[in-house]
Amino acid sequence: MCGRYSLTTPPEALRGLLDFDGPTPNLAARYNIAPRQAVPVVRCEGTGERHLVMLRWGLVPYWAKDEGIGDRLINARSETAAEKPSFRRAMETRRCLIPVDGFYEWKAAGKLKQPYRIELDGRRPFAFAGLWERWEKGAGGSLETCAILTTEANDRLRAIHHRMPVILDPAAYGAWLDVEARDPRAVAPLLRRREVDGLVTYPVSTRVNSPRHDDPSCLERTDEIAPKLL
Repeated sequence: MCGRYSLTTPPEALRGLLDFDGPTPNLAARYNIAPRQAVPVVRCEGTGERHLVMLRWGLVPYWAKDEGIGDRLINARSETAAEKPSFRRAMETRRCLIPVDGFYEWKAAGKLKQPYRIELDGRRPFAFAGLWERWEKGAGGSLETCAILTTEANDRLRAIHHRMPVILDPAAYGAWLDVEARDPRAVAPLLRRREVDGLVTYPVSTRVNSPRHDDPSCLERTDEIAPKLL
């Protein structure tokens, strides 16, 4: 799964990676992004142009009676998303890219959990496969939300956790965003587990356990690892 990530990359570098249209956004560096927060995503509009927009992390299905369901839908299993009522429509027409430059996962040993940071060498940005949805609140307007697709952990990450976010190959960004490809089977191969060149993992402080901590110290390596986790 994925419950925390970071995005500290300058917006112009994101544009170079994700090729979105429109003005350059003013994005503050984020070191410990958490569910329920507004996050940048790139999606295709009806014209085929890519736009970077801010959505709330935690997908609220269009049929939901209460937006609180989004707290349980921060991730979607790529293997079953096309079949689940919560994600089925989004898999057909509402796919997006979620830019990041690293994420966190917790390695468990009994009651102990050690957070690890996962990033590309050089802290290069990349993108998760995401889904988005629009929930109508009646007179209160609408709420747009998103979820991160996950898959089986690759060889590099399996020792930390059995699941990981789907890290898309940049060559697949266009295919993933293609609104004409409504059959989820057409994009299913993009979501399969794959090894990612340049992936780096290292332990970090338990400060990342709390979303109140959102500063550069969240990225720092720590040597304070519980013996059972070594």
